[in-house]
Amino acid sequence: MKTGAFIVPTGVGASVGGFAGDASVWARKFAKKCRLIVNPNVVNAACFSGITENMLYVEGYSLDEFFKGKLALTPSQDNKIGIIFDKSIPQDVLNVHLNTVNAVQTVYGIDILGCEITEEEVGVEFFVESSGVSTGNVKNLDTLRRAAEKLLQRGAEAIAIVCHFPDEQGDDYANGVGVDPVGGVEAIISHYISREFCVPCAHAPAFSDISISTEIVDKRCAAEYITPTFLPCILIGLSQAPKLEKQGEIRIEDLDFLIYPADCLGGIPVMEMIKRGKKVYVVKENTTILDVTHFNFVGQCDIINMYKDLWERL
Repeated sequence: MKTGAFIVPTGVGASVGGFAGDASVWARKFAKKCRLIVNPNVVNAACFSGITENMLYVEGYSLDEFFKGKLALTPSQDNKIGIIFDKSIPQDVLNVHLNTVNAVQTVYGIDILGCEITEEEVGVEFFVESSGVSTGNVKNLDTLRRAAEKLLQRGAEAIAIVCHFPDEQGDDYANGVGVDPVGGVEAIISHYISREFCVPCAHAPAFSDISISTEIVDKRCAAEYITPTFLPCILIGLSQAPKLEKQGEIRIEDLDFLIYPADCLGGIPVMEMIKRGKKVYVVKENTTILDVTHFNFVGQCDIINMYKDLWERL
């Protein structure tokens, strides 16, 4: 069976995969034909997850290290997950998340090693740059590091992170326009833990307003408007995230193809695949706010109009 990667970059307003699990339908189809590496952006959908047993759930920093040839992936199931909660999360919101943890354990049998509340507030800010890219600031990454160390010392094999976020998201995202405003700073958080500890991790935001909206929103982000917590999807994904190793079962040399949006080709995965002469499928159907379509990249990629065309081709 072939091994491929289906990646949708975070915070760039991808029309497919830039919302809440809206690339899952294609990931699930592709994973029926091959073993598929996915980033959380592809399958995370708040209280839902598009992941299947034939997918490998890998956060963005670790993905880049994999494509550079510095990391290998070894498939794993039933990982012991440690959860970090930001000290600034209000008690009622924390209780909702603890109930969520118990529910996910009960339904899916996921192995939750335990939780750590950070010693200090993390201090997350998020915003959208003038370029339209989602980003933000994290004032106290060190308190996350200390909490992660405690969980890893207790035997955690993957780290879930829940930080307190300001409530304001704006109407554009709910209407299916622009970028996910929290995606960029979420990537900063998960990249940091991945870089520090070389361990699978993912982030879910916690908002103080835990009421459920009764407004009709764009169907691509609807999953995030019917639940007060986005924690289930990352716990489900991390439970089967591959181990990150210097010498592992799957290396970049073993990858048969990469699937990527057609107008953001400056990323490390695309450049490393092209450097190695490997197959890159770029899908025109998936547009972003970027326009990185340098002819040197495009000329070495297979241009596909729609995901359904690629599905028939694989």
